[in-house]
Amino acid sequence: MPPERDNPTLSGEQVSRIADRLFRREAGRLVSILTGIVGVHRLQMAEDVVQEAMARALRTWPYYGIPDNPPAWLMQTARRLAIDSIRRESRFRHKYPEIIAYIEQRMPDEGSDSGPVFESEIKDDRLRLIFACCHPVLPVEMQTALALKVLGGFSPREIARAFLSTESAIAKRLTRARLRLRSQGVRFEIPSGPELSSRLDGVLRTIYLLFNEGYKASGGERVVREELCAEAIRLARLLAEHPVAAQPRVHALLALMFLNGARLSARLDGQGNILRLGEQDRTLWDRSMIQRGIRHLAHSSGGETVSDYHLQAGIAACHCLAHDDASTDWPRILALYDHLSEIDDSPLIALNRAVAVARVHGPERGIAELEQALERAPLDQYYLTYAVLGDLERRRNRVAAAASHFQAALNLTEVPSERDFLTERIRECRAG
Repeated sequence: MPPERDNPTLSGEQVSRIADRLFRREAGRLVSILTGIVGVHRLQMAEDVVQEAMARALRTWPYYGIPDNPPAWLMQTARRLAIDSIRRESRFRHKYPEIIAYIEQRMPDEGSDSGPVFESEIKDDRLRLIFACCHPVLPVEMQTALALKVLGGFSPREIARAFLSTESAIAKRLTRARLRLRSQGVRFEIPSGPELSSRLDGVLRTIYLLFNEGYKASGGERVVREELCAEAIRLARLLAEHPVAAQPRVHALLALMFLNGARLSARLDGQGNILRLGEQDRTLWDRSMIQRGIRHLAHSSGGETVSDYHLQAGIAACHCLAHDDASTDWPRILALYDHLSEIDDSPLIALNRAVAVARVHGPERGIAELEQALERAPLDQYYLTYAVLGDLERRRNRVAAAASHFQAALNLTEVPSERDFLTERIRECRAG
């Protein structure tokens, strides 16, 4: 084990928070490297090794301090644990010297300046693992859940929130997905030809969910996690640089993430509370990201099919190109949502469309649209549903109804900044 440096000024709770953020960033990379070495059928072993490395960090760092190079510490610990695990596996016994040598090549010592060695046409193990997780032997819901768990370090509870599902259902889904990958002998590779195109939808869906979890976290203390947004954009750019994968919907997704990501620096106030779009300081928006988003939106126009990413990127462009909230082209945004709802009838699209209806036709029409959506979709356990209803009722000067909706939203979220925001809205309604 590499030496730790003494740092008694950090409490166990502080170390835990730092380690959690580090684990979110490094877990997917380490699991991907290990899976590339031992195979997708040993995915559970790779996950277990990385999880144990993290557990050791949480046990030792509060006493000995955080090491000078925490990612390297985790890598070396995971490497040693992987070697120990392989030595215990009888099926690897006849060839474990070669496997161990390969692990040492791909996962260097803490003092080494070289990173893991990548090869082949897309030089990124995390992208390979996404394609493995999105193999057609898995149903769509299994694909995305597994990729978020393995690559993003999400817990079943966090994934359940993203899917508007239950933690137990997600845990069962993850177990079945791993077993199916193992029994079907799925390979750790980037597919080619028609197979790449058919699996690309699952990959894009996973990348977008990763971005969304960073843009608006479903749990934890941080409502915005920029590192997840950056990783999602990086993975999508790898696809866009690939001669076969660089399809119009890839550029559309990149456009959407760049345009939304441009607003990250303005999404929180000084206390870490979320700011709604009309409350944000637009001078803080990243103009270079907006320009890149518009360029990718132009590149996405080359195909004959309009995807949901095209339409959502168009909506994001309307917001980014408006000088202020008052000059936003809400009729155009509503028209894009009308088109989007024809190809994606998800609850969240229905919720966002109701907001656009309210901006164009007034809060009464928005409430009517949202009530219709509630009859069709499972939105009653989603806190934003009640937050939107509260806002619309407040616009109608029905403060008692607004406070009731804000309270319902408060009961459905555990994110501290969201709870603070909703508590303040309730206080304003009662004071008014």
